[in-house]
Amino acid sequence: MDKLTSMKVFAYVVEHGSFRRAADHFALSATMISKHIHSLEAGLNTQLLHRTTRKQSLTDSGKLYYCECKRILEDISNAENLIQTLENKPQGTVKINSPITYGNKVLAPIIAKFLSQHPSINVELMLNNDLVDPYSSDIDLIVRIGELTDSSLVARHLGDYEMIYSVSPCYLANHPKIESVDDLVNHPSLGFSYSSRGDSQTKQTAIHSGTSDHVRLHSNNGDVLRYAALQGVGVLLQPRILVEEELEKGTLKEILPGCAPKPKPVHLLYKTKQLSLKNRTFVDFLLSELNRT
Repeated sequence: MDKLTSMKVFAYVVEHGSFRRAADHFALSATMISKHIHSLEAGLNTQLLHRTTRKQSLTDSGKLYYCECKRILEDISNAENLIQTLENKPQGTVKINSPITYGNKVLAPIIAKFLSQHPSINVELMLNNDLVDPYSSDIDLIVRIGELTDSSLVARHLGDYEMIYSVSPCYLANHPKIESVDDLVNHPSLGFSYSSRGDSQTKQTAIHSGTSDHVRLHSNNGDVLRYAALQGVGVLLQPRILVEEELEKGTLKEILPGCAPKPKPVHLLYKTKQLSLKNRTFVDFLLSELNRT
């Protein structure tokens, strides 16, 4: 088997902890992923992974081999990037991780435009609200919303994430007036919760309404909450970008302007200032498009 591919498969399995995810990523069967691992172990005459029915963990030899695999794969990537830079022909795949709403509303149309103008560059956009560790994944660029804590990453400010309260006209017509944040205690809310974070906009809504007993719907997807708001279920606290079409149509109305939580900064993060040509090409394009708005 091709050893370089086997090394890539091994590194991916270690970083993502799943043969199934590796199979999906490389468009191979789970059996073939296992064969790649077995091929490396047979060649090295040692076991790299402890396998159980639920998970796998690295042996001592596996830990050492993984570090060397990462170094070799990064060296190969750097060599390819040098050639691309020399020839000024960016190519390859830019791997991006972003929160769902920002990815759908902001990045998706920009990426579509980018792809049409750069046929030699592909994009892999992964949308989820989990905090991805940039040092244990192969992600090139990460979008994060909120204050940054990791000073070792390179950060580019993309803008601010403005939150607003909104409700449907039918809700306003059939419930008591909402004239201050204190009035929210008398109204059901629709709460956003992250799948693996300690903070949440559900808690944020509860803080501003004075209670958490009136949260009618919890979800880690803003669109789910938006649909409920359109049906008059309760008060929605979500990013303006998620509901701007509904605000224009009048199917949702903004309430309590200026009283929503303080906007959070949006940053694009990457591990080094020395970006590859493909990544630098995308970053420059993204910043240029955002500056147009």
